[in-house]
Amino acid sequence: QVQLVESGGGLVQPGGSLRLSCTASGIIFTIYTMDWYRQAPGKQRELVATITRSHSTNYVDSVKGRFTISRDNTKNTVYLQMNSLKPEDTAVYYCRAVYLSAHWGQGTQVTVSS
Repeated sequence: QVQLVESGGGLVQPGGSLRLSCTASGIIFTIYTMDWYRQAPGKQRELVATITRSHSTNYVDSVKGRFTISRDNTKNTVYLQMNSLKPEDTAVYYCRAVYLSAHWGQGTQVTVSS
């Protein structure tokens, strides 16, 4: 059974930082591309960052220079380091594992507010 469990969300002031984690089980983690998505209220889910099995990364323009995606294959975990957070980063953040098929986590809420 595939499970992706996100953690690390919370309430942070503008300009602050958070680190999200997503730990996978039930998959051969090393062969999967891992994504972070987010969905704000009333908006479509958007792809925020991607890291391939060769550790190539890609980001949506709105987070470039502020967010960093990384993975630790020894821990079956992908991270999203989020710095200089803005109110518009407020959303539920989801991780996704992709290799032939896609698996999603349950999401973690990130709220950026003073």
